[in-house]
Amino acid sequence: MVVLCNFPNMEEARQIGTHLVKRQYAACVNIIPGAESIYQWQGKVCREQEILAVIKTSRKAFAVLNRELAALHSYEEPEIIALPVADGAAGYLAWIASHSTA
Repeated sequence: MVVLCNFPNMEEARQIGTHLVKRQYAACVNIIPGAESIYQWQGKVCREQEILAVIKTSRKAFAVLNRELAALHSYEEPEIIALPVADGAAGYLAWIASHSTA
């Protein structure tokens, strides 16, 4: 699975990303600075600079990753969107499965 999650700053993205990998909730976290988000929150349109994390995990580990990510994140309602991976390089997919075993 690929999980998308935005963070307010690089420090939080790195801290939580490292935690997820160390605990094997995720095999890999790519941190991409410079995302601009435009959204509605509590009745007003907001525009924020955010950090996008692209998290690779297994379906087996997602439930734990989801709970942990929501608990550690500073946002009241963090974006946690899981996308299934339809196909990919067999070796890479096996590596993800073996490193996200929570």
